[in-house]
Amino acid sequence: MATTEPIRNARQAQDLFNYYYEKGEERNYAMVVLATYTALRITDLLALTWDNVYDFKSKRFKKFITLLETKTKKTKIIALNKNVITALKKIKRSAVQGKHIISNERTGKPISRVQAYRIIRSAGEALGMTSRISCHSLRKTFGYHAWKSGASPQVIMDIYNHSSYNVTRRYIGITQDDKNDVYLKLNIIA
Repeated sequence: MATTEPIRNARQAQDLFNYYYEKGEERNYAMVVLATYTALRITDLLALTWDNVYDFKSKRFKKFITLLETKTKKTKIIALNKNVITALKKIKRSAVQGKHIISNERTGKPISRVQAYRIIRSAGEALGMTSRISCHSLRKTFGYHAWKSGASPQVIMDIYNHSSYNVTRRYIGITQDDKNDVYLKLNIIA
């Protein structure tokens, strides 16, 4: 099994979001945004229903998703940031209680993991991304950019439910260039 990589370049990540948005494929756009900003495994992401993110009574998006992770069987609470809410608003017309967010328009059932992979891989290829990109790349992209933005590795580790820092370090793909940036940017004496 080949290892996937995070999308380290923020511009490339933005290009990936824009790829489906500009094509008018809002469901695919929302899937890519949700996968990146929630750090959910694709199985958990595809299981999300509108009830998870939208309060039909108050007609408002929820501030948090609460779910039981399929792999770890642990409860996960995820704050929905403005980027996720914006993506969800673009496909809100399909919001039906109990219906899956990322669904096949004909059947109303969630798309398959294979279809999700094809959607993400196709965009990566069209954008000339040379690294191995998959659904899991988006989960890794979350951790990499959270770390580059100053998030504590321990918090990222907890978000991922990893058992050790070494797993998280390998997972987010810290490279020698990342380490070099730390050395070169440090300025204790002005």
